[in-house]
Amino acid sequence: MNEKYEKYVCARCGFTASGRFEGDICPDCGLTYWKCSDCGFTITAGAPPDVCPECGRKCEFVNITCYTPDCGGPGHIDPRL
Repeated sequence: MNEKYEKYVCARCGFTASGRFEGDICPDCGLTYWKCSDCGFTITAGAPPDVCPECGRKCEFVNITCYTPDCGGPGHIDPRL
């Protein structure tokens, strides 16, 4: 049996889980990486802000945290996002 074991690692604290984090937020540190879809500003927080601290607009924030080894695991932002 050759089952692929998928591991998810928090880019902020290194917490490892065998499945995707619920709501894409690390259950250990509660933080994730967010990127403003308008200006590209990146912030680490438990939830994205209502208004971007960089451009001052009400922007959509995208979760860009790396959760898999193929994008570097702990301490990395997913470059595909």
